[in-house]
Amino acid sequence: MLVDTIAENPFITDEDLAEFFGVSIQTIRLDRLELSIPELRERIKHVAEKRFEDEVRSLPLEEVIGEIIDIDLDSSAISLLDIKKEHVFIRNKIARGHHLFAQANSLAVAVINDELALTAKANIQFTQSVKEEDRVIAKAKVTKIDELTGRTFIEVNSYVNNELVFKGDFEMYRSQKNTKG
Repeated sequence: MLVDTIAENPFITDEDLAEFFGVSIQTIRLDRLELSIPELRERIKHVAEKRFEDEVRSLPLEEVIGEIIDIDLDSSAISLLDIKKEHVFIRNKIARGHHLFAQANSLAVAVINDELALTAKANIQFTQSVKEEDRVIAKAKVTKIDELTGRTFIEVNSYVNNELVFKGDFEMYRSQKNTKG
């Protein structure tokens, strides 16, 4: 049942599995280990690499901040970023803003169907604090492609538990090749 549940949703957490099966998190972890099922981070990475390594053109996957879990070039993309100790201020455990910006900006670059994509302008707003242990889900949506100027406009909204924590409007430069229109 564990194998089937994870196969159905590779992004399910050990905590969610424990709750679903009514067992401890340690039981889930031991069962995963016994069944050679990797931890969530490795499952996400594997799925992302398998699905997107040939699709993302504007930068190598390892340069994307966060893990891409869905992408439709020149249309939309989604990434996950788990906030860890290295992402937060020591005294209050609040995430440093440049990590949230980097996740959103690299997603805006990745969604562009071109080998060259650069940030020309960004208008950003942090709407809520993000803390250590939070999972940030960034969603990018291409709102306009201007073939005359070579600019692509992308809106990125980031959420923690369905609460908006960051929003940004990005104006991206592209080499004017490969536009879908």
